[in-house]
Amino acid sequence: MAQRRFHYEKAFEHCLRANGIPYVAVDEAKRALQGKAQKLPLKSFDFVVYSEAGPNLLIDVKGRKHSGRTASGSGTGKQLQNWVTRDDVRCLQKWAGIFGDGFEPAFAFLYWCDAPPPDALFLEVFEFSEKWYAVLAIKLADYTPVMKERSKKWDTVSIPAADFTRHARPLKELLDPAAAPTASASLFDPARQA
Repeated sequence: MAQRRFHYEKAFEHCLRANGIPYVAVDEAKRALQGKAQKLPLKSFDFVVYSEAGPNLLIDVKGRKHSGRTASGSGTGKQLQNWVTRDDVRCLQKWAGIFGDGFEPAFAFLYWCDAPPPDALFLEVFEFSEKWYAVLAIKLADYTPVMKERSKKWDTVSIPAADFTRHARPLKELLDPAAAPTASASLFDPARQA
């Protein structure tokens, strides 16, 4: 198992295990050797997540902090941060080319919430290591056509809130589009934590 250095990746891996979703954590050492062999400075993604019903996903986990509360009157709360670097996009595109058919690159945004978020805000919510997390995933193919520069200095991009709302999905739905969850569904089943 690869070393999960950040709590977001550890939490995401816990979510995959708890739900019996097959995956491989990307090993940084092997990734570095592969990058040297190609003479390309390819930034690593985090997980290969396997699907029986759709394409396998090459997941780059992006951790963001969120209050977990909805803003008064808006129903959606503070805008969900979905920024990434241009290099994140470029490298995921390269990895998709290396892996070929049957693999789809995607970002999994893990929102660390101060408190359990309301059902209306997220469909995938779980607790790990005394922290609450929510998950939204988006395919790179849906992200790149609508991405806009966020910061020239930091070379970051993001997509407008309306586009993120339209394209971001629970991870389970990306793995099996026919299994779209209901409004009260959650990918994480607390009964399976044991």
